[in-house]
Amino acid sequence: MGGLNSNFATDPNLLAGFGANDDAAVYRLNNDRAAVLTVDFFAPVVDDPHSYGYIAAANAMSDVYAVGGVPALALNIACFPRTLDPQVTRAILRGGSDAAKDAGALVVGGHTVEDDEPKYGMAVVGFVVTGKQVGHDGARPGDQVILTKPLGSGIITTALKAGAASEDELERATTIMKSLNLDASAAMNSVGANACTDITGYGLMGHILNIAEASEATIEINAPEVPIIEGATRLADEGCVSGGTNRNLDEAASYVSWDPGVSELTRLLLCDAQTSGGLAIVVPPDSAATLDTELQRRGVESWTIGQVIPQKQHAVSVTS
Repeated sequence: MGGLNSNFATDPNLLAGFGANDDAAVYRLNNDRAAVLTVDFFAPVVDDPHSYGYIAAANAMSDVYAVGGVPALALNIACFPRTLDPQVTRAILRGGSDAAKDAGALVVGGHTVEDDEPKYGMAVVGFVVTGKQVGHDGARPGDQVILTKPLGSGIITTALKAGAASEDELERATTIMKSLNLDASAAMNSVGANACTDITGYGLMGHILNIAEASEATIEINAPEVPIIEGATRLADEGCVSGGTNRNLDEAASYVSWDPGVSELTRLLLCDAQTSGGLAIVVPPDSAATLDTELQRRGVESWTIGQVIPQKQHAVSVTS
């Protein structure tokens, strides 16, 4: 979300906006339903145009899932060079359309501008039950933090550009990025969550920070429990790290307390700039097992990676 609108600041119907850096805006339509609004687009992260379009759409819709909503309508946002093969353009748009279809959403229009580098994404409108949206500010000490996708997609897609990622590594990362957070969100809604965020460009550390700050708590992450996509650790060790990931790590110095046993390599992976990452769901301890069961029932992998503790000097603490 970008830009500020002072008119929204005092609107009682704006249920989520800039205040807690929530993943999407939530605006009350009536006592039963609220609209969820978000937008995201970016340059290609994989070579296959259909997969790129699908991943970009999945990433845009993820913010709706993170607040417990359901995507309903989408508008394409595209920047294409005039010289781009029309078949490639169509494949990208078809990928986005297929992702929306799998989510049960309708692509109802969009806008395209000419640009030297392709970029694609969506503006998405979804719906959530009024007052049932999941924000960043509800985490409480004792709550458990559950992650639904492994980290490392940023490392692997960076390695792709350098010709260092194998076909198997790229296929694993692509499959994970194309996986919608639909079922994870449905499981979260069936159990109830105190807070949630999706893990994208700011990495696990940056997105967890938003929950910690909004909830006035510290989130403790157990580094060995955080899942990493196979191959990502090796590629990171070989230097396949994006500028965004390095910036995330630099910024983490101001808000993360790193246990001395957490290696520099692990720190990079925890700050890896993800594309279409999983949900980090914060639930009371007596709900964690039920959520795990619901996620498994829907075919969603999950890992308990940490807990919420009383607020300390640093918003995030990483143990080894």
